[in-house]
Amino acid sequence: MENQLLALLPESDKSRWLSLLKYVDLQQGQSLYASGQSLNHVYFPMGSIVALHGVSQSGLMSELALVGREGMVGIVSFLGGGSSTSDAVVLSSGPAFRMGAQALRHEFENSTAVMSLMLRYTQALISQMAQTSLCNQYHSVEQAMSRLLLLSLDCVQSTELNMTQEVMAQILGVRRERVSQVAVRWQRSKWIQYARGHIAVPDRSALERVSCECYKAIKKEYERLLPSDWVP
Repeated sequence: MENQLLALLPESDKSRWLSLLKYVDLQQGQSLYASGQSLNHVYFPMGSIVALHGVSQSGLMSELALVGREGMVGIVSFLGGGSSTSDAVVLSSGPAFRMGAQALRHEFENSTAVMSLMLRYTQALISQMAQTSLCNQYHSVEQAMSRLLLLSLDCVQSTELNMTQEVMAQILGVRRERVSQVAVRWQRSKWIQYARGHIAVPDRSALERVSCECYKAIKKEYERLLPSDWVP
């Protein structure tokens, strides 16, 4: 299984989940759920990126977190709330596994391993949300943009992304012109290659150098809570 969260499940749970998971293709811009809606399904990305964000009544957007191969979309399905206060929108197209929200809730309540794994992931996701909020409020656009790109690359485990400058500006809550200025400067330095919404990152180390401590803090927390050798 290409989703890292599913890969951590014990073999006994994996075999049972095979009949519960459905392969789907997520399309860029697709809404998986909106604030206040009840969840019918949860998603485990395998190459797609889903952005979780808050939206004000006036339409202003606030970045909360990114979800890719490392996690899942729809934690409220097992936390008991039934609906979310955030939106989940596909940021980058790609495959995912879909599962019924009620089926996951049943698994959560009847498997100690599933409960432990999902709670660990929830803690990691909350940590990402907290660090993202801090980053967007106190760090420069260049630092926040490098964090966004690095996390996105991790989500798809690649050196290339499909993401427009307009989308990056919306996620970061800044004017498109500011994102464009940074992108032009990075392209001149050959840190990135950008064309028509396609971003290639031949020099990832450059982005890591310019990034603030937020990216490393987020990555470290995921690795601590969900190590590849985790045993329930």
